[in-house]
Amino acid sequence: MVKSAPAPIANRNKPSKVEGIKEKSNFLREPVATQILEDTTHFTEEAVQLLKFHGSYQQDNRDNRVKGQEKDYQFMLRTRNPGGFVPPQLYLALDNLSDEFGNHTLRVTTRQGFQLHGILKKNLKAAIATIVQNMGSTLGACGDLNRNVMAPPAPFKNRPEYQYAWEYANNIADLLTPQTGAYYEIWLDGEKVISAEESPEVKAARQRNGTGTIIHDSEEPIYGTHYMPRKFKVCVTVPGDNSVDLYTQDLTLVVITNQQGELSGFNVFAGGGLGRTHNKEETFARLADEICYVDKDDVYNLVKAIVATQRDYGDRTDRRHARLKYLINDWGVDKFRSQVEEYFGKSVAPFQPLPEFKYQDFLGWQEQGDGQLFLGISVDNGRVKDEGTFQLKTALREIVEQFNLPMRLTPHHNIIFYDIAPDIQPAIQQILNRCGVVSDPNTIEPLVRYAMACPALPTCGLAITESERAIPGILQRIRTLLDKLGLQDEHFVVRMTGCPNGCARPYMAELGFVGSGPESYQVWLGGSPDQTRLAQPYTERLHDNDIESFLEPIFVYFNKSRNSGESFGDFCDRLGFDALREFASNYEPGSFTPQATQPKRSPSRSRHRISLHDDIYEKLKAAATSQGQPMTNLVNQALEEYLQKLS
Repeated sequence: MVKSAPAPIANRNKPSKVEGIKEKSNFLREPVATQILEDTTHFTEEAVQLLKFHGSYQQDNRDNRVKGQEKDYQFMLRTRNPGGFVPPQLYLALDNLSDEFGNHTLRVTTRQGFQLHGILKKNLKAAIATIVQNMGSTLGACGDLNRNVMAPPAPFKNRPEYQYAWEYANNIADLLTPQTGAYYEIWLDGEKVISAEESPEVKAARQRNGTGTIIHDSEEPIYGTHYMPRKFKVCVTVPGDNSVDLYTQDLTLVVITNQQGELSGFNVFAGGGLGRTHNKEETFARLADEICYVDKDDVYNLVKAIVATQRDYGDRTDRRHARLKYLINDWGVDKFRSQVEEYFGKSVAPFQPLPEFKYQDFLGWQEQGDGQLFLGISVDNGRVKDEGTFQLKTALREIVEQFNLPMRLTPHHNIIFYDIAPDIQPAIQQILNRCGVVSDPNTIEPLVRYAMACPALPTCGLAITESERAIPGILQRIRTLLDKLGLQDEHFVVRMTGCPNGCARPYMAELGFVGSGPESYQVWLGGSPDQTRLAQPYTERLHDNDIESFLEPIFVYFNKSRNSGESFGDFCDRLGFDALREFASNYEPGSFTPQATQPKRSPSRSRHRISLHDDIYEKLKAAATSQGQPMTNLVNQALEEYLQKLS
């Protein structure tokens, strides 16, 4: 007996405004199809909502806002690259588009795609058509559906589990790709370009029914008229590899192989997600839960069952409460699993044991296991650009043009070239050296290497404050403070976003900055170095000017009380915020110096004051600034030396 789909959305609680826009769109066609033909600089609100499904956000350059004048409208275009795969032809097309229509940069996203910024409405159609004609797509890169499917970017050819992760990331992306013809009708005048043949197994799985996962007689058999309640994020990884931030995904599949290295099935996590809203306690970041194990032959049916559960039971009345994480949090894992089993058509198997997950970034020159090499290149905040003597954009283009190499974009917005024959390694290295691009990750400042920031201002409409433009200076200030406090060799994961939506995943960082006001951030502490533990909010609003004075007592406490080899995030989690706050409240600013140079002083907490002549004070202040030390330290050292001479 075929189970029918749930009642139409209109028969339930009053849906949000966006649900009505989707319902009236004729499967994502209108009003985008009409308005793209109009000689205007921007789309209406209804069209903007639908444009996201096609892979674009309408933005304006907030640096250029002038009262009384029209906004400087422009468009961000995001690509769909399952597992981060970018063929050479596509990269060159994107590079050209960034110069012809964009702002002369590309940006690697934290979901392994590329973003083009600064495209005008009149050029949007040509840009999307060019991407599709060069083996790419933007369909489903944004909007209320499955986003880009992530996978570890490491091209290990001698480790079959990595190859399975790539294969199934691509297949699940195909399975959940929107089937509407709107995309090709609008952007390619109806010409459907096929970049790769879809797996027959995936085609069959998309139509297979009997348990209610399919909506019959619909242009969208999996999504239906209203698509998903909100965005839906999937990744596929391998045991131990957390390069994908697996706990932050709506759905994570972990490859399980047998002793012969053959695929057996997948462990399944569900219910992760980071987006939240300040001062709305009903919104929160959440880690994914262990759900079950599924055999490889059933994996597509299980994915459909989880998608159908969220599609039919996710909250469509309040978009702040619409992600799968809220459904699982409200229901509990057992009820969620039970509903998934109804759509799956049978009971699921127990979750299998896994090793601890570790974070890796795969930077530098490495063997890929078949005699060839791969090269991971660090890209600060994902921004591919030429600036001064640093010519990353030029270097990448030359490498692709000369050697026709494919690349994988990483979840940490870096780039990996692979399938590199050893005999061309010197030529590639020569290009990198000439363009000022670092290939040895050990020479990268560790705080920079492991940091991430979202684009934020000036283009993101949700940004409250700076992120990408602010983090280089803030990281340098943190490094200066660490050096001053005797923590020269210390580093940790820092992530920053200009708003609470969490695009750079700051809630998993050891130190997270989340935009909370102009030049101000909410600070999160206590995530793990491997991104397996959620951080917690420590302070609601920290002004940019106060970062050093805020962090100094915490870093001092870390220096004095950490366990051997303990990371900063683990320390904050172990001690707890009450202990951190108590220490900070009793800390005398500038009173600590590293043990090797720390002057002898009374254990008393009392503060002794002396007066200095103005000219002496100014000289002392200048000396302290040049040496990067508090004035108190210099005074104590000078007086101690003087008093020793007298004794």
